[in-house]
Amino acid sequence: MSAATHGSRNSPLIGILMLDTTFPRIKGDIGNPDTFSFPVVHQKVHGASVQKLVIEADTGLIDDFIAAGKILVAKGVNAIATSCGFLALFHRHLVEALPVPVFSSSLLQVHLAQALIRRNQKIGIITARRSSLTDAHLAGVGIQHYPSAIIGMEHAPEFSAVFIGGKATLDQGQCHREMQAAAEHLMREHPEVGVIVLECTNMPPFANTVRRATGLPVFDVVTMVNHAHSLLTSG
Repeated sequence: MSAATHGSRNSPLIGILMLDTTFPRIKGDIGNPDTFSFPVVHQKVHGASVQKLVIEADTGLIDDFIAAGKILVAKGVNAIATSCGFLALFHRHLVEALPVPVFSSSLLQVHLAQALIRRNQKIGIITARRSSLTDAHLAGVGIQHYPSAIIGMEHAPEFSAVFIGGKATLDQGQCHREMQAAAEHLMREHPEVGVIVLECTNMPPFANTVRRATGLPVFDVVTMVNHAHSLLTSG
């Protein structure tokens, strides 16, 4: 990879594969370029709806994501992330098909999270839809054997209506309250949780709410992309 065709070593470009959605992308969301202090390039995967990827786990989308990833590579990106943690299911496919590092899902950070906690503790995972996060998704990024406690947001009216149902408006205050309630519920049910990973890429705007509610370290897709950028930056 030459510096002429790819982001410079001092300012690498991160490519982000985007689902085909219409809900708001507020600052902190991976789909908002102002979330990051460095250049990112977004590439929509047309037809990759929440319904198809999250609810149906449609493996027919794999080739579409690979094709979009190759477009990002042609644009000069040094690494690729995605706008949905459920792409953990396709992680190995993307890694094998694309010539740059692929950070497919914030769930990749579970490996690091596991190293931070005691043997009698668990990793808390908050996902957009618990019933959709299967063992196959966990196995896709090699975390199926780690002790974890997983809860979903499907019963949170505003969060679910927007990020699963596609509602075009977002009540940020209500989402903060719903994320706080989910975090508090997680800790009541599983006080042994020692660190939290947010699966959903729409959750980072509310990550500080989770931190305040639990007092725990919280990983999300923004912490992952920031880390990816730091790995590629010199000087």
